[in-house]
Amino acid sequence: MTVKDPVAVQDPVAVPNPVKVEDPARIQILDHLPEVSFAEQARIQAAPRTSAAHRALLAAVPAMSAVQLSGQSDDATPLPRAFSVAAWNVERCLFPEETAAHLAPVAPSIVLLSEVDHGMARTGQRHTAAAMAQALGMVYAFGVEFHELGLGGPTERVFCRDDFNAKGWHGNAILSAVPFERVTLFRLDDHGHWFAADSGAADPEQPRIGGRMALAAVVPTQAGPLCVVSTHLESNADAAHRGAQFDRLMGAIDGFAPDMPVLIGGDLNTGNHLPPDFDWAWETLFTSAEQQGYCWDFTADGPTTRPSLITPHPDRVMKLDWFAARDLHCRNKGVLSAVATNGTPLSDHDCVWCEIELP
Repeated sequence: MTVKDPVAVQDPVAVPNPVKVEDPARIQILDHLPEVSFAEQARIQAAPRTSAAHRALLAAVPAMSAVQLSGQSDDATPLPRAFSVAAWNVERCLFPEETAAHLAPVAPSIVLLSEVDHGMARTGQRHTAAAMAQALGMVYAFGVEFHELGLGGPTERVFCRDDFNAKGWHGNAILSAVPFERVTLFRLDDHGHWFAADSGAADPEQPRIGGRMALAAVVPTQAGPLCVVSTHLESNADAAHRGAQFDRLMGAIDGFAPDMPVLIGGDLNTGNHLPPDFDWAWETLFTSAEQQGYCWDFTADGPTTRPSLITPHPDRVMKLDWFAARDLHCRNKGVLSAVATNGTPLSDHDCVWCEIELP
């Protein structure tokens, strides 16, 4: 891996003041997430577009400090010493069952998902992570990245049959072939990057509260416990911003699963807002992670984006999706095309996968 000199990187979006990573003991583990009432949604819409107001709103929405844990596994025995893991930004997850079936060639025991909807009009008000878990015979953990107040952009509204979101949750998930030993959530920012007017990134087509986050889970294996992490870093930001988020994540993992093998997977949005041509090699997070014992060799070469039904941009070719591992061995790795057998692109991201082996 060749990482370029970070001095040359421009910083168009300021790095927010560091947030205090939540104590895992304060994260609620629930079988369903408390909904936001229409009255509460109106209060959110009327709130000042400031970071201080956003932090208060986050604190007032219980689901923002909770993980939903549910599903049923076909097997309660520990995972073997070697198995496959998939990480996939499924772009709202328009087709949960088809997306689950598409993973068959990889046969993952763990699936790390980004951009899964729960109670959104654009995806038929479905709990898409739960639907995928049911199709795969897995348990799942789901955490909220954003509470969406709108229906999305024009290409998303095409799929809406309702003019409201039943729940408005959008986030990350971990699916597992075996029950989790522990799960938690880490918020990587709380300043309202997409909400506060002074963030420079607020989007009127995507009114929302929340922020980038990560889910972490400990799963049992025949070689001992393993920590797996599903995360999604900021797209509308620069290398310094994402580097700070990844540093917070690594620190939180050290507190949650000390002295344990770790596999982090997800959409790290590498290259966004970086010259020239969205070059991921300008990112600072790669070197920072290596200095803390992580290895990036679990990710196959090549871009991971493609045109989709929601993001029909044929010229958008980027490498956004990665694995970072500590104290693990990589036996194999690859990129699974997101195009279904019928020609439908299931996402604007291809799926990255690896076969890991525990020491």
